[in-house]
Amino acid sequence: MKTVLTQLKAVAGALIQKAKVRKGLLSILAAFLVFQLYFVRELLAAELIFGFLFAVLLVMVGIFYLVGTLGERGLEFTEAGARVVASSARRGYNTLEEIGKKSLRDPHSESAQ
Repeated sequence: MKTVLTQLKAVAGALIQKAKVRKGLLSILAAFLVFQLYFVRELLAAELIFGFLFAVLLVMVGIFYLVGTLGERGLEFTEAGARVVASSARRGYNTLEEIGKKSLRDPHSESAQ
């Protein structure tokens, strides 16, 4: 195992020493780095776009939730108000009925006897 590894190192060292191989290797390495930077930039741009879209979606869902919650609370307040108005109207009607049943004359007055 060590002999194979040392042989590979020796062959790689000899290839790197040659000028043409060195220039080609550096060109390939530079192209690889440039492509890596390009892909990283593209991935960052895509992540920013998706992040923005998810933020917009989150805001829309939040708005819909708030509108729904406010609608439900509004219905609860309306129901409570309607109950108060109904009980007040019922009491007022009963009071008017009682007043209507009473005679307007005093029972001990001259015209009532």
